[in-house]
Amino acid sequence: MGRVVKLKSSLSLVFSLAALSLVGATGCHRAHAEEHVARPKYAATTPMRTDTQLVDEFVAQIHAIQHIEVRALQKGYLQATYIDEGQHVKKGDKLFQLLPIIYQAEVGKATAEAALTEIEYRNTKILADKSIVSPNELAVAKAKLNKAKAQVTLAGAERSLTELRAPFDGLTGRFQVRLGSLVSEGDLLTTLADNSTMWVYFNVSEAAYLEYKSQPKEAQITDVKLMMANGQIFDQPGKIETIEADFNNESGNVAFRAAFPNPNGLLRHGETGKVLMTIPLKHALLIPQKATFEVLDKRFVFVVDDAGVVHARPITVAHELPQTFVVGSGLAETDKVLIDGLRKVRDGGTVDIDLQPAAEVMKHLEVPAELASRAPSRALQSRSAREASRLVALCVQPRSRK
Repeated sequence: MGRVVKLKSSLSLVFSLAALSLVGATGCHRAHAEEHVARPKYAATTPMRTDTQLVDEFVAQIHAIQHIEVRALQKGYLQATYIDEGQHVKKGDKLFQLLPIIYQAEVGKATAEAALTEIEYRNTKILADKSIVSPNELAVAKAKLNKAKAQVTLAGAERSLTELRAPFDGLTGRFQVRLGSLVSEGDLLTTLADNSTMWVYFNVSEAAYLEYKSQPKEAQITDVKLMMANGQIFDQPGKIETIEADFNNESGNVAFRAAFPNPNGLLRHGETGKVLMTIPLKHALLIPQKATFEVLDKRFVFVVDDAGVVHARPITVAHELPQTFVVGSGLAETDKVLIDGLRKVRDGGTVDIDLQPAAEVMKHLEVPAELASRAPSRALQSRSAREASRLVALCVQPRSRK
């Protein structure tokens, strides 16, 4: 009887152990199944190799090809103004007239003295022809006449300086004096600007300057565009003409000068804008900006291998374009790069991917990409690690022995 009881107890223990083993195995397989079912799926793409162009922007100052100050050349009262502020004038047009009374009187005095000297010269010449006076006296009379005529010319020149005329075609500026004002020699009256061609100055860094000059002359970019203050592109193309001689020691920049035709007079002296320089990029490797994230000033992407394992890979960015980066190093055309869920995955995790053609991804980047400014959440990484550890521990836990 006792043996029967022991046999039953042993059988019960065996069945219990078998049941526990079956439950443990079922739980482990269930955990693996749940892990496989719960594997997330995110969109991915490959880098795209293509020819593109980079548009560099430079803050610019716009100047007229000629811009001068119109100043008084004589002292006197402003007698007349023949133009208005902002008026277009032609070369030779009268601008201002100073009261010329004194200078007119000087012209009359010099003219009278010249007439008297000429009479004296004629009388001396008659006497010299009759050998009454010496030739030297005739020469002295001739010199006096020439001097008197020079005085007439000088007085006329001083009188003409009271009349100010435009030295070239252009636009007048703001008046600094009004009718009847007492003007001294050198006083500013207005400005005059020739806006037919505009000189646009923009500053270039030393590194950009060296890169520009290192290219062969035929490859150097000379054609540029101008973005005006309202964001519109000026309708006339410009051309880089010259580079300033010296670098600015404070800013480390050197000034380039581009010339823009201004046939309609839209641009004015003193405006600001941006010079746009288009640089062609041959065989550039492009990825969306939203596929990247930064850690300690280094940029990374998540690359997924054939087994679905996620790898954080550092890259270098050669150029930044709207919504895209030109990759300098770190990626190949065949790499599969996550473009979605960057803050939900971790290095070494596994995911399923929805691989999308690179051309289609680039085509739908109308909305500016929001750059990830930090690495994926550490809390998410820690929680995923804890869950994975718990699952592994459950599956490999040794069976209890009695």
